[in-house]
Amino acid sequence: MAGPPKKPKKIEKPTESGDESMSEEENEIQTETEIQANFDGRFLGAEHYHGIKRLLLQLFLKADIDLGQITDLLIGQTGIGSVLQQAIESDDDDEEEDMDVVEATTVFAVTSILNLTANKETPCIKQLYSLLEELTVQHASQEAKEGITKILQQNDKIGFLIHERIVNIPAKISVPMLTALNEEIEKTKKKNTSYDFDYLIIISKTTKPKIGQNGVGETFTNEEEQFFLKKAEWTFDFNVEKDCDLVAADCLPEEEQLVPFRRISVFRASVFRNIVDTITNIIN
Repeated sequence: MAGPPKKPKKIEKPTESGDESMSEEENEIQTETEIQANFDGRFLGAEHYHGIKRLLLQLFLKADIDLGQITDLLIGQTGIGSVLQQAIESDDDDEEEDMDVVEATTVFAVTSILNLTANKETPCIKQLYSLLEELTVQHASQEAKEGITKILQQNDKIGFLIHERIVNIPAKISVPMLTALNEEIEKTKKKNTSYDFDYLIIISKTTKPKIGQNGVGETFTNEEEQFFLKKAEWTFDFNVEKDCDLVAADCLPEEEQLVPFRRISVFRASVFRNIVDTITNIIN
C-alpha cells in the first residue's frame, strides 16, 4: 500500500507581466493575472492510476509498452516516488466530498524510479528493454550504442527515472520531488540492494526548430532535465513527429515550426544527488 500523504508544499506559479517601458496599450495586452496554487506531494496510490498513466502516455506516445502495467509497478513500490496534486481548501461542507474526489484523481506531476533489473521478467519491462535497445541501434552514435547496449545486456542495476508533469506546471516543483526521490532511494537501498543502482536512464521531451540541426536550438520541455544531459555518459535523441501532434507548432511560421523529439540520457546513479543539488541551486 502507498505510504501516508507527504507534507504539503506551497508552490506559487510566478507572475508574468509586460515590460514597464511598454505603452499603456501594450501593457493592457501583455499583463497577465497572477495565479497562485498550493500543491500537495503524496506517495503514489491506486487512486492516482489514471492520472499517472496519462502522464506516461505523453512521454511514450505510441510506443508498444503496457503503460497500465508500468503504472501498477510504480504504485506497488512502497515509499518510492511522489505525485503532485492541487490542495483544495473549502469551507463549504456541501462541496467537500466533490473537492476530495477532484483532489484524489487529478495528478499534475509524477516523479519516481522504475526498478528495471528487479522487474526484468515483467512483460512491460521486457517491452521497455526492447524499445531502448531498438532506439539505441537506430539512433545512437557507435560509442553510445556500445555503451548503452552493454549495460542493458549485462547485470548492472538499472533504474528508469520517471519525471513527468502537465505542461505549464512550473519547473520549481521538480526541486522537492527530485529531492524526496533521492532520499527515498537512499533509504530503500539499505533494505533492498536492488535499488542500489549502477545506472539511471531518463527519457526527456525536447523540441527543435525545423531548420535546426545537430541539437542547435534544442529546448527541454522540462527545463531542469538539461542538467541530466550534462552528466550523461551516453545520450541520443530521436524524432517523434509522426507519433504526436505538437499544437504549438501550428501557430508558428513555417520556418520556425518546432519538431518534437525524445532524448535518452544514461548516467551513473552516483551523480544523481549532484544533479538534484544543481537543479535546486538554479531552479529553486
